[in-house]
Amino acid sequence: MSAGERFYITTPIYYVNDSPHIGHAYTTLACDAFARFARLDGKKVWFLTGTDEHGQKVEKAAQAAGKDPQTFTDEVSQRFRRLADAMGFSHDDFIRTTEKRHYRAVQHLWNVLVEKGEIYLGKYAGWYSVRDEAFFDESEITDGKAPTGAPVEWVEEPSYFFRLSAWQDRLLQFYETNPDFILPPSRRNEVISFVKSNLRDLSVSRTTFKWGVPVPNDPDHVMYVWLDALTNYLTAVGYPDDTEAWRTFWPADVHVVGKDILRFHAIYWPAFLMAADLPPPRRVFAHGWWTNEGQKISKSVGNVIDPLQLIETFGLDQTRYFLLREVPFGADGDYSRAAMIRRMNADLANDYGNLGLRVLSFIQKNAGAAVPARGVLTAADHELLDAAAGLVARVRADMDVQAPHKALESIFAVIADANRWIDTQAPWTLRKTDPDRMNTVLWVLVETIRRIAILTQAFMPTASTKVLDQLAVPAERRLLVHVTDPGAALVPGTKLPKPEGVFPKWQEPA
Repeated sequence: MSAGERFYITTPIYYVNDSPHIGHAYTTLACDAFARFARLDGKKVWFLTGTDEHGQKVEKAAQAAGKDPQTFTDEVSQRFRRLADAMGFSHDDFIRTTEKRHYRAVQHLWNVLVEKGEIYLGKYAGWYSVRDEAFFDESEITDGKAPTGAPVEWVEEPSYFFRLSAWQDRLLQFYETNPDFILPPSRRNEVISFVKSNLRDLSVSRTTFKWGVPVPNDPDHVMYVWLDALTNYLTAVGYPDDTEAWRTFWPADVHVVGKDILRFHAIYWPAFLMAADLPPPRRVFAHGWWTNEGQKISKSVGNVIDPLQLIETFGLDQTRYFLLREVPFGADGDYSRAAMIRRMNADLANDYGNLGLRVLSFIQKNAGAAVPARGVLTAADHELLDAAAGLVARVRADMDVQAPHKALESIFAVIADANRWIDTQAPWTLRKTDPDRMNTVLWVLVETIRRIAILTQAFMPTASTKVLDQLAVPAERRLLVHVTDPGAALVPGTKLPKPEGVFPKWQEPA
């Protein structure tokens, strides 16, 4: 199987020291849209998410909750599963780093790195942030805090080290050879600048706590949580065994991460993999952060956005659409209730929803509640149909570079074209003057809606399914190939169910 026929996409595995929030939902939602689109495009997909359950921060959170770490992580991991279910995510695997399969994988990778002389025993003395689970140089510390604002503590303990310094030139060469390995480009520049600033060997074990994967043959040490966590991407496809999943899906096509953990994924991870003679992922994409009504989100301020509350208030597909459309993926974005309602009413209710309901209701009353007969198509007809068919290539190109906002802009531009086209063609006038032309106009419109609804499945799966059901499109004819396949076009005379609104207009409660 060639790389083009398969697609392996991952979220970061989420740290279980707290409950899931809008950032977790956003990352997984984007991956879900990419995975769904790849499936629509006929690819064999593996979509991975899960939870990162080891480390000092988790151990402290468990102690604060009065629970042992395993009980604590069981409970919090389940919250992330519930979020995934509520958001309708289509992941193929949900991995936990406390699973036996993961212990086996990460200990195997450790042994390979030791055998290759990439890990050695020494002593660590330096600044460490428990909150970030990261080590920092003296030059990065300001007023006793890391660049992230997290407090740091001075740590001195025996430690195994990974020879990261030896990989500086090879990493820079790798970035040069693979210019799209890190996206968006602004993030790539940050990483290259950091690597050029003189990489130091990386401490990859700890002795001052026990909640982690034991180092093989030295149980006084547990592995540094990031070496442990990053290996999950290998574990999930069967590493270290030569499984079908391993042969099919590795290397991963895209790791989607928040910008705060880019350094671990774009520097440490490819170095670990290349040191073990394993191919690095094809891309790491770092997205931005959300604010709430212009304010930084924080528990102390009390403005944390609960994605489950958004779904309950506004609806699942409305929430999915807003998060994917409102902000260029890769940039920081702001959530506002007004913006959410504006997107729901202007884009979804007035444009997309109204297009379908308007056309299908007219067909119910004036065209026998069936797909209308198609006559000779005019240049104007072909222009609209071609615009809808051309979306496949445009949306594919956008999704290939993780730009769902651009994909949706393109789709909704054609929706706007279709709404204007109805007014230009005026089927309500043709009903009296030229019924045959009216039928052709209506066929062009429902065929355009069919093509659009196939594409919107990746972003708004439930609503798109309802639209396709109302067009009586067979379940087996809802892939991208069917957008442009003449044999998949709507067949005149096919009975259509009574239409129902898919995107109701939002009205603020009295």
